[in-house]
Amino acid sequence: MEVALQAQRPVSCGAISDRTDRFKIKPFLGFFPNGRKTHFSQHSWRREFPLGGVSYRIVASSDFSRRRQRRESMSGPKGSGPRGFMPRTPLGTSTQKRDQRNTEEKKDPSTPTSRKYVGTGEKMLETDGEQTVELTQGTEAGEEQNDKVSSSPTFSESGYGKRALEMKVVAGEKQTFGITEGKKGVGGDDNGKVGADDNETELQKVKPIAKSAAAHAEDRTGLEEKNLGITKPNASEGKESIKHDEDQSEDASLKLKLEMEANLLKKALEELAEENFSRGNKMFYYPQVVKSDQDIKVFLNKSLSTLNSEGDVMVMGAFNDWRWKSFTAKLNKTDLQGDWWSCEVHIPEEAYKMDFVFFNGGNVYDNNNENDFCIPVDSGMDALAFEDFLLEEKHRELEKLAKEQAERERQAEEQRRSEAEKAGREADRAQAREETERRREILQHLMKKAVVSVDDVWFIEPRKFAGDDLVRLYYNRSSGPLADANNIWIHGSYNNWKDGLSIVGSLIKDEKKVGDWWYVEVAVPKEALVLDWVFADGPPQRANLYDNNHHEDFHAIVPQSISEELYWVEEEHQIYKKLQEERRLREEAIRTKVERTARIKAETKERTLKTFLLSQKHIVYTEPLEVQAGSTVSVLYNPANTVLNGKSEVWFRCSFNRWTHRRGPLPPQRMLPVDNGPHLRTTVKVPLDAYMMDFVFSEREYGGIFDNRNGMDYHIPVSGSVVKEPPMHIVHIAVEMAPIAKVGGLGDVVTSLSRAIQELNHHVDIILPKYDCLNFNNVKHFQFNRSYSWGGTEIKVWTGKVEGLSVYFLEPQNGHCMAYLNACPNHDKLLFCTGCIYGCKNDGERFGFFCHAALEFLLQGGFHPDIIHCHDWSSAPVAWLFKDHYMHYGLSKARVVFTIHNLEYGAPLIEKAMTYSDKATTVSHTYSREVSGNPAIAPHLHKFHGILNGIDPDIWDPYKDKFIPVHYTSDNVVEGKRAAKEALQQRLGLRKSDVPLVGIITRLTHQKGIHLIKHAIRRTLERNGQVVLLGSAPDPRIQNDFVDLANQLHSSHGDRARLCLTYDEPLSHLIYAGADFILVPSIFEPCGLTQLTAMRYGSIPVVRKTGGLYDTVFDVDNDKERAKAQGLETNGFNFDGADPGGVDYALDRAISGWYDGRDWFYSLCKRVMEQDWSWNRPALDYMELYHAACK
Repeated sequence: MEVALQAQRPVSCGAISDRTDRFKIKPFLGFFPNGRKTHFSQHSWRREFPLGGVSYRIVASSDFSRRRQRRESMSGPKGSGPRGFMPRTPLGTSTQKRDQRNTEEKKDPSTPTSRKYVGTGEKMLETDGEQTVELTQGTEAGEEQNDKVSSSPTFSESGYGKRALEMKVVAGEKQTFGITEGKKGVGGDDNGKVGADDNETELQKVKPIAKSAAAHAEDRTGLEEKNLGITKPNASEGKESIKHDEDQSEDASLKLKLEMEANLLKKALEELAEENFSRGNKMFYYPQVVKSDQDIKVFLNKSLSTLNSEGDVMVMGAFNDWRWKSFTAKLNKTDLQGDWWSCEVHIPEEAYKMDFVFFNGGNVYDNNNENDFCIPVDSGMDALAFEDFLLEEKHRELEKLAKEQAERERQAEEQRRSEAEKAGREADRAQAREETERRREILQHLMKKAVVSVDDVWFIEPRKFAGDDLVRLYYNRSSGPLADANNIWIHGSYNNWKDGLSIVGSLIKDEKKVGDWWYVEVAVPKEALVLDWVFADGPPQRANLYDNNHHEDFHAIVPQSISEELYWVEEEHQIYKKLQEERRLREEAIRTKVERTARIKAETKERTLKTFLLSQKHIVYTEPLEVQAGSTVSVLYNPANTVLNGKSEVWFRCSFNRWTHRRGPLPPQRMLPVDNGPHLRTTVKVPLDAYMMDFVFSEREYGGIFDNRNGMDYHIPVSGSVVKEPPMHIVHIAVEMAPIAKVGGLGDVVTSLSRAIQELNHHVDIILPKYDCLNFNNVKHFQFNRSYSWGGTEIKVWTGKVEGLSVYFLEPQNGHCMAYLNACPNHDKLLFCTGCIYGCKNDGERFGFFCHAALEFLLQGGFHPDIIHCHDWSSAPVAWLFKDHYMHYGLSKARVVFTIHNLEYGAPLIEKAMTYSDKATTVSHTYSREVSGNPAIAPHLHKFHGILNGIDPDIWDPYKDKFIPVHYTSDNVVEGKRAAKEALQQRLGLRKSDVPLVGIITRLTHQKGIHLIKHAIRRTLERNGQVVLLGSAPDPRIQNDFVDLANQLHSSHGDRARLCLTYDEPLSHLIYAGADFILVPSIFEPCGLTQLTAMRYGSIPVVRKTGGLYDTVFDVDNDKERAKAQGLETNGFNFDGADPGGVDYALDRAISGWYDGRDWFYSLCKRVMEQDWSWNRPALDYMELYHAACK
C-alpha cells in the first residue's frame, strides 16, 4: 500500500525525553472479510469477533508534570509488519480463524502488500488490502470529538505543546498515511511542511482521519465463520484472548505513536537549536510559548557560555522577579548538534515570569551579563495580581500562625494551670497535715481530761457504747446553775466541737431515779472519739443561762470509738478536700473576674472606636462604618462644613497606610451627590494589605483648594489587614511619673498615655531623673544599665519596669554636676538628691541639666526614636536643645512633640518650646481655645492641638478595687455604691442614713475654686445632705483656714460633715465609690481627672464649665444636643459663673434629682459608668498627631 508521510520534524527524541506513559490507548477490535468496511459497536463486535482485524484510537496526554516516566515493554510476533499494528497470536480456534482468513486473502491478487518507511527508524507499516491511514495535525487546541468517525482529543496545556493523535486502521481499504500541520505550532506551511516559526514552535495536534463502514458486520461475520468452519471459543478463553490481543495491540500502537512524536520533536528542537546558534543565542526554551502549570525544557549552549570550561552545569532560579518558588536543577548533555545542555523545569500556576541563571554548582555563574535570564509566562497572572496573591497567601499564613499561636497559648495555659493545680494540691496537703496535727494535739489534750461520768453531775447509759449508738445522757439539775430552770437543753458536738453545734435536744425529768435527774437521748456520731456539750435553759439562740462546767465544757470519752489513727487519716483527707474546694472556688472567682474585666475592656474599646469613627460624621464617614481590608467601602463627605463649601466639584484623593502603600495614591475620583442630603459619595476598593485609609478632598482634579483637616489629613483604621502597622518609637522625657514620682496630673498622663500607646503595639520608653525619693516598691527588675560621660560628670543609667513600661533613670554621680551649675554659685548644686521633686531653688538648672543629659543618652545609646515627647516647663528645654544640638548630629529621624499641662507655670520656657517643637498639644479642646490668645501660643496655632486626657481604667476600677468593700460594675452599681457609702460613713464617723452624699477631692488652691467649695459644703448641709472633703493646701494660710472650717463643721454637723485635710489614697477610692456626687468647681481646669474618675465609679460630677470640665461633663438638662454631637449622652450637672449662685444652680438640681427620682438617679449612675473616659480615644488622637509630626 502507499503510505504518505511528510514529517519534517520529529515529535519526540529519546535523548531528550524517554517518556512513554503520556498516551491513553482505547482499542476497537473488529474483522472485515473481503475488504468490506463496516461501522460497528465496540462492545457487540468484541463479543462476536474477538480475533478480528483491529482499529485503534490513540489519545496522547501531555500531563508531564504529574506523571513519572515509565518505559513501556512491548512484545509481538516476528515478521516484517510493524509491531505497533500487529496483534499477539491468540489461543485455540482464534488462531485457526486468523490463519484461515490470512491464507484466503493472500490468494487474492487484488490485495497487494504495501510498504512505506516511517520516519528514520525504517519500521514498515504493512496492511492487508487497500487501506488508508491519515495523520493530521490540527490548528486549534480544542476540536470537537466525533464519536462516529474520529476525534481529536487535546493534549494537556502542560507538557510540550498541545498535541493530539488518532489512528484508525480499517481492513479492506486502500490507505494513505500522511501528516498535515496547521500554521500555528512549530512552524510550517499549508502543504504540511514542518519548519520553524519565530513566534511559536509549539507542536500542533495530530488528527487522524479514517473512514469505515460497519453496516451488517455481524451478519456477514457469522456467515464467514460458518463457511470457514471456525469454532467459537468458550467464554473464558474468549475473554483471555481478547485481553491478550488488546494488550499486544496497545503496546505496539503506543510505541509507533511515541516514535512518531519523538521524531517530530527532535526535528523541531534541532531547527530551534540551529537557529538560535546562528543568531548567537546561547539559551532557548521549548515550547516557545510558555504557559503556567506545565513542564518546559531549558537549553544552554555551553560553548557560548561563561561556563564553557566547567564540568557541571546547573540552573538556579525562581519566578516572578525571584519572589516565588526557587529551584535548582542540573543540566544534561543533549544529542542536539552543538554543545547544547538541557533540563526540565515545571512552571507553577502562579508564575508570570521565570528568572534564572546558570552556574557550575559553585561560584562561577552565567547571569546574562548581570541581567539574569528571563522567560515570560503566558498566564492569567501579572505583577499586580501576583501581589494580591501573595497577600492572600500571607493572610492565610497569618491565620494559620494565629491558630498555631492560640493553640500554643492554650497548651501553655493548660500547662500553667496543671502546674498551678499540682502546686496547689501539694500546698493543700501540707496545710491539711499541719491542721490535722494541730487538731490532734488539742484533741489529745482534751481526751486526757475527758471521763465517762462525774458523780452526782452526769453519766451515760450504757457505760460501754460506740459510734452510731443511741445513748442516754443523764444530768443532775440540782448540781449546777440550772437548778431552778424549768427547761433543760443540751447543746453539743464531738471531737472538740468539730462540726459546730450538731447535738441539740430537750432533757426529760426521770421520775424513776432518785434525785433531780434529767436525761436526753443522744445519737453518738460515728467518728466521735469524745463528746462535747453544755447544758442550757433553752434551745440555741434563746437560752439565757448555761452550765458549761465552769467554762471548761463537758467532755465524755467514747469507750468503743473507732481507731484513733484511722480517724486522723480520714480527718486529714476531709481537711484536704475542703481546702481543695475552697481553692477551686477562689480560683474560679478570680478567673471569672479576669475574663469579665477583659470582656468589658474589649467592649469599651469597641464602643470607643465606633465613637471615634463617628466623631466627624458631620464632615465625613464611611459605609460600612468599620472598614475591612479587601472590601469595597463608600466614603460620604459633606463639604458644607469645610473649606470646600459651595465648590461646584469635589475630588477625592486616597491612598493607604499613611500614604505609603505600594500602589501609591489612587487616581482622583470626582464625588457624586447622594439623594436627599448634603453629602457626596464615592467608592473605594480597600487592598488586603491596608491597615489605614488616608484621604483628602480638593475642588479640582489637580490643584485648587484642599480640605486636609488642617494638615492632619483624614485617616480611618482598617481591620483585618494582612500586614500590621509598623510600630513607632516614642520616648517621653519627663520629671514626673505615676506612681513612683507623682506630684500632679502630669505624672498620671505620662504613665497612662504611655501604657495606652504601648497597647496599640508601639514601642515606648520613658527617661526620668533618679530621685532619691523615688518609690522603688513600684519599680520591677530595677538594675544598672550603663554609664556615660557628659557635662563634666559621669552619669549612671538604671533601668526598670513601671506599670509595664520601660523606664531609664539618669543619675549624675555625686548628685551634682559642677560644670553645668558653676554659673549659679548661689544655688544649691545638688540635682536629684534633694528629697523632693519640686521646690528647690535651682529647679530650672536641675531640670535643664536633665533634659540635655537625656538627649545625650539617646545619642550615645544609639537610639533612633520617631517621637521625643516632652511635657510642661520642666522638660521644655528638650525642644530647643534637640533642634540646636542633636537634630543634625545623629538624631535626625526624631520629631518633637510638646504638651502643655498648665500654662500658669513657666510661660517663658513654654513659649520657647512652642517655637521649636514640631507639634504641640494641650490637655483639652476647650483649654486650647481658652489659651489660644496667649502670646506664647498665638503665633503657633497651626501646630497647636487640644487632646483630652484620660484615666487609667486598670488603676481606677471598681470591679477590682482593693479599697472598697464590694466590687461592682454598671450591672450592680446600686449595690456596690450603697456598700461603699455605708463603709465611708462608718470610717469617718458619719451618721448611717440614706441621704445624698457630696464628695470633694482636690488640692486646696485658688485655681480649684476654694470659695465655691466652702459655699457648696454649707449648701449641701442646708439640703440635709452629707459632705466629705479630702485634700490639702500647699499654701499654709489656706490650709489653716480649712482647719478652722473643719473644726467648726465637726462641732456643729459632726454626723454629716467631715473634712480630711491630708493625702489619703485608699480614702480617695472609697469617696469616689461611696459619694453620690463629686464637686469640681475649678476657676480654670486644663483637663481635670477628678470628674473622669468619679464617673468611672458611678458618681455624678457637678462642675464649672471650663477647660476639660466642659469637654467631659454634659448637663442632663441643657447639653443633650452637645452630647449627641460627640456620640455621648448627658452625664452630670454644670454651671457657668464663679459665684455661689452658679454653684447653687447645679448643686440644687443634682440633690433634688436624688430626692425626687431615685430610679432616674440610679440609671444615670449606670450610664456614666459605661462611658469610656480612658486613654482609648486620646491614644488614637495622639497617634494621629505623631504621624502628622513625621510627615
